[in-house]
Amino acid sequence: MIAELLTLREENSELRSILQKNAVSIESKDIEIDRLEMELRLLRHKLYAPKSEQMAVDDVQAHLFNEAEATTEREEKPAEEQEIVSYRRKKGGRRPLPENLPRIEEVHDIPEEAKVCGCGSSLSRIGEEVTEELDIVPRQCRVIRHIRPKYACRQCEGVESDKGAVQIAPPAVQLLPKTIATAGLIASVVVEKFADGLPLYRQAARFSREGIEVSRGTLSNWVVRVGELCSPLLEILREELRAGPLINADETPVQVLNEPGRANTTKSYMWVFRGGMSPPGSVVVFDYRPTRSGKDILKEYLSGYSGYVQTDG
Repeated sequence: MIAELLTLREENSELRSILQKNAVSIESKDIEIDRLEMELRLLRHKLYAPKSEQMAVDDVQAHLFNEAEATTEREEKPAEEQEIVSYRRKKGGRRPLPENLPRIEEVHDIPEEAKVCGCGSSLSRIGEEVTEELDIVPRQCRVIRHIRPKYACRQCEGVESDKGAVQIAPPAVQLLPKTIATAGLIASVVVEKFADGLPLYRQAARFSREGIEVSRGTLSNWVVRVGELCSPLLEILREELRAGPLINADETPVQVLNEPGRANTTKSYMWVFRGGMSPPGSVVVFDYRPTRSGKDILKEYLSGYSGYVQTDG
């Protein structure tokens, strides 16, 4: 009887210990669930709230004028410890500069008279300290002169030649004929506009500061014409898009000003497709259409496609 009582007490003690551990675990999981639910609500608010409420005013305008100061305050704290959930991590130091950049060495040596020890012996070089600074050379604009010598026969003045009186080499091939722009200049304009978000009017202003007058209309003409030259590339991207197992598709309303035959308040739409094989989702294509009707554009992009298409309602 006494042995059974002792056994029951031990089992009771073990059960209480298990219940306490379970209670602590449940409380910890409840806290984690509350945290995840809060993050989910914030994420949904940012994704689906009206545009005017997506981000707080402080998030949008706080660093409008003091972005440099605010960023410096965060980044100028070396090796600052940040507590992340249940462990601490130190920020990394300054990243080394890329090895492929050209190096210009400047030696800062002590005077020759300082290289003699007090005992009269010459000092020996035992090493060096090296520090590196990142420098940038402002872009240089240059003019490429295409010179084509002309040749003529002074004896017969070309009468006996079947090639004409004057011989001259054919003109150099241009990406956009009858323009002053090289392929490199056009590529720079396109990349700065679409990859760096620098509008054409700002690019025109920068050219003006450099003493070169290139109007915004001229830049626009270059962008439109080079876009037409890229149409074969667009078809290749469409083929790669259809080669993958999944295509994401969506359209976003945009407002186009001064569009011929349409009011400025009329909605247009920018369609975006994402897919491809290597790696999956590597191809992203934007396609502007004046209407939301997806009948024609979906035929263009999905004709012959076998796979899944993901879109919203």
